[in-house]
Amino acid sequence: MRWASCNIFSTQDHAAAAIAKRGISVFAWKGESLEDYWRCTYRAISHPEGKGPQLVVDDGGDATLLIHKGYELEEGSDWAKTKSANKEEQVIKDLLLEIHRENPYRWHEIVKDWRGVSEETTTGVHRLYKMHQENRLLVPAINVNDSVTKSKFDNLYGCRHSLVDGLNRALDVMLSGKIAVVCGYGDVGKGCAQSLRGQGARVVIAEIDPINALQAAMEGYEVTTVEETLGRGDIYISASGNIDVITLDHMQRMKDQAIVANIGHFDNEIQVDALNTAKGVKRTNIKPQVDKYTFPDGHEIFLLAEGRLVNLGCATGHPALSCRIPFPTKCWPSWISGKIAIPTKLAFTFYRKNSMKKSRGCTWKKIGVKLTKLSQAQADYLGVPVEGPFKSEHYR
Repeated sequence: MRWASCNIFSTQDHAAAAIAKRGISVFAWKGESLEDYWRCTYRAISHPEGKGPQLVVDDGGDATLLIHKGYELEEGSDWAKTKSANKEEQVIKDLLLEIHRENPYRWHEIVKDWRGVSEETTTGVHRLYKMHQENRLLVPAINVNDSVTKSKFDNLYGCRHSLVDGLNRALDVMLSGKIAVVCGYGDVGKGCAQSLRGQGARVVIAEIDPINALQAAMEGYEVTTVEETLGRGDIYISASGNIDVITLDHMQRMKDQAIVANIGHFDNEIQVDALNTAKGVKRTNIKPQVDKYTFPDGHEIFLLAEGRLVNLGCATGHPALSCRIPFPTKCWPSWISGKIAIPTKLAFTFYRKNSMKKSRGCTWKKIGVKLTKLSQAQADYLGVPVEGPFKSEHYR
């Protein structure tokens, strides 16, 4: 087993040290540079004797992306030599070209024994779907993100706890009475909206999907565009999994002392690169992961965790209980992949709900939940097993 982080700010050094003490190879520390991060990812998938991993438990798809891009480079792709859209993309390309110069067959060696990958983020799953549709996916992949245990306990309940934790640790600002704008009303956005409302903030939702927008409106939230909130919004949280959700133009027009943070997986939800290179904008570091930006007109905004995950960069992520259920869900599919033969046709599949009981353990008792049990007659009436699962595969 070898472990690396999924974010340059997310490692808790004391926890990483405890893992290393148990004899597990750890390649991560809090506050990595982008170059450090991607080299650590490469080292984590570089096993002894030149081998690669058999199973990958991915978080954001970075390990999967690095392997595929390296493999494609050896197959003749020129992607690594093309113009980059941002600094991080260039870091990836530089690393791939360096490895290729040292060993032009390195990635073919790494994928030789690779059997499968599980992915637990919305954006990572989107990447895998695209690769599968383009017939580029090298191994079977399991979508853990859309399992109920993950989407609810991690995305919804976990973010409901850890967003406010990150805001408080970063700035300790009073949230009550503030106008908080949440960009995205998926499970993460729902959790964020609930936590901010619970603190007494007036929450506004920005959403592209009419169904999600309707859900937000029915919960009593104002639903409008980011542009309509500029000048009155106090806190902006991106939670969409998309790019350019909060733009440089938005930040130039925000009210003085507005707070900007991201809780989607990647930092490109906020145009951080454009902000850092904008003419006349001064950056002042207040403390680790808290930066003040002063614009030419004198107004200031605070950017948290450099646009990366605020709950991990400025706090310690989700509490243990909300991780206890989804984290085994992430590992269980990889165990399954290791026990079955490699399919002749590569597949991208959902993590089935009837495996949920494998990961829940005694958690229900710990939180005071006592489940009612169906009688055989009731189960027969519904057409489900007595022990479940009780919901259809598409239920979320």
